Amino acid sequence: MKNLALIVLMGVCASAFAQEAPTPAPTVSDSPLARSHALELAGAFANDGYKVRDGFWSGTLELGKPLLLEVNLFAGNEYWFSGAATNPARKIAVKVFDAKGKPVETELYAESATAAAGFAPVMSGPYLVQIELMDGEKAPFCLVYSYK
Repeated sequence: MKNLALIVLMGVCASAFAQEAPTPAPTVSDSPLARSHALELAGAFANDGYKVRDGFWSGTLELGKPLLLEVNLFAGNEYWFSGAATNPARKIAVKVFDAKGKPVETELYAESATAAAGFAPVMSGPYLVQIELMDGEKAPFCLVYSYK
């Protein structure tokens, strides 16, 4: 993947996706509206027994510049990664890859500027979560995750 260099940049937050609550660092591009939409989407999975973690990741999405987060996940758990962006973003996508950059089979949800990917890892270890602006212009985003 051409954006593997972003793993190092975003890897600082990676351990937060483990089973400890993350401590989000404030960012200039943090958008309470994007966070609200991401939490609203993640809340839909709570009806199925998923717990939303307290932390979040935020920043700015640009066309052609997907962002990657390295996360440590555990076999036996199920996860949903929910993202949202604000205007002028029109469509985003969330995808999950194994540690070697190969896509993993996920259940996907997407509606305009919100998207989610859910799966249950068969092996514990590092995974990559990608959030990407598919249509629209540069915009703030927020990504949260749920597990059970």
